[in-house]
Amino acid sequence: MVVLAAVTGGALSPPAAAVGETPPGQVEFPTHCLPPQEAGLPPADGPTTARITVDDPAPRVGDTVTVTYQVAAAPAVNPLPSELPADVLTPTGRVLLGGAQSGEVTVTGAKRNEPVPPGGALPAVTMTGTFTVTAPGSITLTPGPYTLHTAHLLDLATVCTAGPGTPVSERLTATPLPTANLRGLTLATAYGAPGARVKVTGAGFAPGAAVTVAGRAGAAETGDRVAATADRHGEVVAELPLTDRATTGVVAYEGTAWSAPRGTAPAAYTVVDPAPPPPAPARPPAPVAREVTAVVEPGTLAMTQAGESVTLGAVPYGDGGAAPGRIGTVTVKDARGGPAGWSLVGKVTDFTGPGGIRIPGARLSWTPSCTAAEGSPSACAAGSAGVVGPDGAVLASTADAPTAGGTFTVDAAVSLQVPPYTPPGAYTAVLTLTLS
Repeated sequence: MVVLAAVTGGALSPPAAAVGETPPGQVEFPTHCLPPQEAGLPPADGPTTARITVDDPAPRVGDTVTVTYQVAAAPAVNPLPSELPADVLTPTGRVLLGGAQSGEVTVTGAKRNEPVPPGGALPAVTMTGTFTVTAPGSITLTPGPYTLHTAHLLDLATVCTAGPGTPVSERLTATPLPTANLRGLTLATAYGAPGARVKVTGAGFAPGAAVTVAGRAGAAETGDRVAATADRHGEVVAELPLTDRATTGVVAYEGTAWSAPRGTAPAAYTVVDPAPPPPAPARPPAPVAREVTAVVEPGTLAMTQAGESVTLGAVPYGDGGAAPGRIGTVTVKDARGGPAGWSLVGKVTDFTGPGGIRIPGARLSWTPSCTAAEGSPSACAAGSAGVVGPDGAVLASTADAPTAGGTFTVDAAVSLQVPPYTPPGAYTAVLTLTLS
């Protein structure tokens, strides 16, 4: 288990559009703007030209997406009888979500405007906000109402409402998080005489699921099997009599037959024939032959990790971005002596910071690496680069083989995508590594 931490700080500026070019996604829609009563002006009706953009058009479920709502032109005018000074206009608004996810995103902007003469059109504004993706599929973003608040002499607010039929300005497609098979089992002993009853302990099954525990001879299942039921924690305890002398391992699975998504990797086991009794001595005494039996006793599957915590690099407030780091070297030693491979899976909680503010664990990704020590029978495969998340991802693994085992060095470069304008402070999560 490793503790991860990230620190934020800095500022953010939106990208500029090319001069003379219509930005992608720019739309126009009818708007009804109500000036403040104190101004004594009639309502302003006319088109609003606007554009919505996102920082990630293909997020995963659980990601935080930053939305930018840019109003290039509006029918609203300066509500004051005098010039409106620079940097006194504060915009706020809403972006409407549709498709796979409903709701709205509140966006705000900074006081940043050029002077506006009496009766002049209010200038272009930029507003930003964030939302968390909760469902996979296509999500649409449509411009909603916005308010232009002026704070000079008087606090005055011009409220603009989008008319019916406002077009969609932006779309994104969210993908679900991958799931990992966390089922595994251990045996009380790795060998025994024919018919010996072996205690089997399993974990990671669906609570209450019917589970089959069976012997394996290479890739084929033997007739040695028992039925069990997972408890409310997904754990299974059973005793399996093993009589087939060809047995090389034991598996457990849900359903009618073993499969990689619903079963465990084989735990190595060997059926050892008892040594034959010595022959009766001849009379008169004569030289006799004795059979010598040596047993190579299987060992265990274990791992160690360097260090107790990981500190990720700092990112600037406002900009957000990647906070990099490494998980620290993990050494896996497989001395079981059977044909079974192994899998090392990691999963991470949400990052918690000041005031309980969270950064989703799904924003942590890694690029694993794995090296087998010289002489190791098995080849080590690094897991795929991508999101770790709360559901888990494979860090490294070895495949089943006639001869398996060895010593392996595993590591991963990690990166936490910190959303822009995340409040400054330390954010901490827990990364758990499970070897089975």
